[in-house]
Amino acid sequence: VQLQASGGGLVQAGGSLRLSCAASGRAFSLYAMAWFRQTPGKEREFVAAISRDGGTYYGDSVKGRFTISRDNAKNTMYLQMNSLRPEDTAVYYCAVDYLGVTTRPTSYDYWGQGTQVTVSS
Repeated sequence: VQLQASGGGLVQAGGSLRLSCAASGRAFSLYAMAWFRQTPGKEREFVAAISRDGGTYYGDSVKGRFTISRDNAKNTMYLQMNSLRPEDTAVYYCAVDYLGVTTRPTSYDYWGQGTQVTVSS
């Protein structure tokens, strides 16, 4: 599986961005997928995940502002980010887990290259 994250950029606080994660390979609909983020010197932080049947899970810091979704026909996962804050600034990574949703980054089997999100105050 290869993952390609895109959609990052520079946005003002209160603005919105939509990240995409395109996956290659077969059986996309069987994977759990997730978004993590990381800033320099910090551990990778769980943002959101979506199970193979569409169940969604969010980190506390993004609940009510971010929405994760997937389009199995397009082999693509999305992260709609609204009401962005400067503390959302990070490199965002998408990941695949064959076994199911988890918040532990070490459980994920494949990772995309990351896309930078910068929120200015």
